[in-house]
Amino acid sequence: MEIESIYREANALLEGHFILSSGKHSKFYLQSAKVLENPKLAEYLANRLANTIKNSSVEVDTICAPALGGILAGYELARALGKKSIFVERKDGEMQLRRGFEVKSGEKFIICEDIITTGGSAMEAKSVIEKLGGEVVGFASLANRGFCKTENIDIKILKGECKLDRTVPLFTLANFSFEIFDKSECPMCRDGDVAVKPGSRV
Repeated sequence: MEIESIYREANALLEGHFILSSGKHSKFYLQSAKVLENPKLAEYLANRLANTIKNSSVEVDTICAPALGGILAGYELARALGKKSIFVERKDGEMQLRRGFEVKSGEKFIICEDIITTGGSAMEAKSVIEKLGGEVVGFASLANRGFCKTENIDIKILKGECKLDRTVPLFTLANFSFEIFDKSECPMCRDGDVAVKPGSRV
């Protein structure tokens, strides 16, 4: 898989015992920041994702990313599509739109993440945009962890419960089918191994 090779070559496909942003545990972690630190590679991936969206019937005005992990991916996707880029961020435990960003009534948004696991953060961002009068017409990510059905990649078996709105399409570059465990069922935890959380959300 080309995208997997890109992550491996960038030392962005980590092996160990990790806590994902969803709270679930895995032996593998995708550290997209290591991929996106290379501007040319970020541009290449964003252009690939933008072309997938352009080939669909989805029309979009603005890209919105949940901070922190989605900001770079969202910005590059917006640049590739020639659209505006904004982000939402967590304050006092709640996702909010700040920094003078505005949402116009009827403005069409794609919520962009670097990685989609269950889609919880993306749905929080969607809720913020819709409360302000915007319309979310799609989700996008560099990679998907196999919980959520995608528009452009056929996933035969989904691994668990996806929180994304299933009436809204998800566009992605690759699907990574790593085993993911609830903390209570994690074999590494049972063996006494301590999990680490290399991601951005605490």
